[in-house]
Amino acid sequence: MKMADVCKVFSDAGMQNVSSVLASGNILFQSEKDVIDLKEILEKAMSAYFNYDAFLFIRNENEINEILANNPFPAVENFHNYIFLGSEKVEETLLEEFEKAAKEDGEKGKIINNIFYWQVPKGQTLNSTFGKILGKKSLKDKMTSRNVNTFEKVLKKFS
Repeated sequence: MKMADVCKVFSDAGMQNVSSVLASGNILFQSEKDVIDLKEILEKAMSAYFNYDAFLFIRNENEINEILANNPFPAVENFHNYIFLGSEKVEETLLEEFEKAAKEDGEKGKIINNIFYWQVPKGQTLNSTFGKILGKKSLKDKMTSRNVNTFEKVLKKFS
């Protein structure tokens, strides 16, 4: 889906100052509505426009700053760091699956403040045992992941 179309859906749903970050579904916007109402309004609008069941995970600037600041894994050459956002308790499911999975050398996973963080060698994101688990249909509507670099780009765009 094109981010210009997604931004149009958000604008048409009453959001202000709508913009996208990268082509990864990260949309910045302003609204006076509370997060529960926003989720309902925007999921309904996205589902209707794109003809699929939309599941959105909405965070404000302060939450994103906190999530990024809590990342337990420092940047390491030849590794990617990912952050998982999702529905309540999905981080526990992710950690349970991670602990059961065979690990790549240096692969790590940890929960901090109900957010799951994952560090994995570059080139192994999709090939690792845990990476393959992430594609399960049972998790699709419960979580999303972003590379730490994406979070940093989102924060820069807030400025």
